[in-house]
Parts: sequence; C-alpha cells; structure tokens
Amino acid sequence: MPVIPRSLTLGDYLDYWITQVVRPVARWNTYKKYEQTVRLYLQPGLGRKPLSRVRVADVQAFLNKQIQAGHSIAKVQIIRTVLGAAFTRAMREELVFMNPARLATLPTAPMSRSRPWSAEEARQFLTVARNDPLYSAFLLLVVYGLRREEVLGLAWEDVDLADDMLRVGWQLQRIDGQLARVPVKTAAGRRVLPLVPIARDALIEQAERQAAVRNLVRSFERLVDGAGLRKIRLHDLRHTVATLLKTLGVAQRDAMQILGHARISVTLEVYTDSDSDSQRDALTRMSDRLFGPAGT
Repeated sequence: MPVIPRSLTLGDYLDYWITQVVRPVARWNTYKKYEQTVRLYLQPGLGRKPLSRVRVADVQAFLNKQIQAGHSIAKVQIIRTVLGAAFTRAMREELVFMNPARLATLPTAPMSRSRPWSAEEARQFLTVARNDPLYSAFLLLVVYGLRREEVLGLAWEDVDLADDMLRVGWQLQRIDGQLARVPVKTAAGRRVLPLVPIARDALIEQAERQAAVRNLVRSFERLVDGAGLRKIRLHDLRHTVATLLKTLGVAQRDAMQILGHARISVTLEVYTDSDSDSQRDALTRMSDRLFGPAGT
C-alpha cells in the first residue's frame, strides 16, 4: 500500500493535476474550463482538506452550498465533473481508493428548449442579409447547420469549386487571447459536404470581394433586428437546420452526417425536438385516417 503524506491536500493535488495532466493533453477550451473551475470553486471550497480524507459527505455539502449560493444545476454539474476527473486520476496513481465526487448526487438540470426559426423566417433573414459582407457565412450557417467556430475556421483550401465540395475540418478558437485555427474536436466533425449552387455562388462572390472581417454574432444580431425577426442565438441556426431537415423527411443518418454529430442520439434528442405544428399535423392525419377528413 502506498504511503500518502498527510500534508498532501486536495488543493496541492489539483495544482499538479491541472498543470501536469490536463494542460499537456487537453484541448485549450477544455483546459481553460477545468482551470477556471479549479481556481474559482474547488480550491476555495475544498482545497485545504487532505486528499485522502475527502469523503462523499464533504463533496455533497460543498455541492449543496454551490446550489444554495445561486449557481445553476448545470454549473454545479460541471464542478462535480471536474472534481470527479481529478479523483479518477488520483485513483490511477493509487493516492486514493474511491471517487467521492462520483458518489455525490445532484438534482436533474431542467431541460432548456429553444424554438428555432421556421423556413420562412430563415428565408427572410437571408433576404435581409443578402448584401452583408458576411452573407456567405450566414448562408453556410443556415443551409448546412455549421457551428460558428467551423464557419470562422473555413479557408479557401476547404472550398473545392471544381468538384463542388466543402470540407469541414477546422475551427477558429481564442487561445491565450489569440485567435487560432485548430482541428475540429471529433472525427465526426470532419466531413465533406456537397456544395449546393446557392452556397457556391455566395462563396464565389465572397472570393471576388473579400470584404473586411467583421464580428459574426454582432452582424447577425443587427440583421435580425433590421428584419424585425424573433431573436434567436446564432447557434440556434443549427437547430433550425435540423428541424427543417426533419420536416423535409431527410433520413436521420444523413442529417447526422450533415450536422457533424458523433452520435445519432444527439441528432434525435437535442436538435430535432418535436414542435406543435408537427404534432398538430400528425394528429390531424391520424384523425383523418380513423374518421375521414373533417367535415365529410
């Protein structure tokens, strides 16, 4: 049995774990999220306790306190996940023999449902955005459901006008205050998509004018306000695309490939929520099948 120094606190181990284990191998955004969670929450709340003496009750009391302080369930779940990852590593190093974070419990986070644009609203937005310097970017967001980082990470080498193909494999991220073009997160995110004519024409126009770079989110919000449209997040355009694909009867596997999801469950559960219009249509067709069309 390894001898664990009584002076080794959880805070000491978290410092080692975040710098020597997480930083060398994790993606930058993952590292920053973990580092901030350790620095802002775990160190102040549990850092002074001896590593080998952190019990489930200690972690449970700490997590409950975070909820009582007003943090969302989703935020506290992240805190527990980070702490659990640190204890998993400590178990591999035979410094502890249980993972108290994994055994602590939390309430289920409420599901947030966004209401995507309809096809008419998406069409109206593209009409308003037609003369904007970032029109081609917005078009790719609406037609392909690309992630914001994926659109910003596209380079001309990713556009094959000869074969009408679009290669998605890079994204733009801010690392240490600097913008950097890095590979997409998963193998499923790397995809080659057919370049439909409207997107091809928009990219050719973009190549011809190469307008000055502008902030994508701010331009999006400005155009939405100008069109008098219901406000949604830029990311909700992916949800809009997924919903339209479902409405058009596109096969689930094809939608999964277009959207770059690693698992079909994400396509089904996150991006293709049922809506009242589709429910009404389904129930109307069921009623017509059973009783004949209304009024007959």
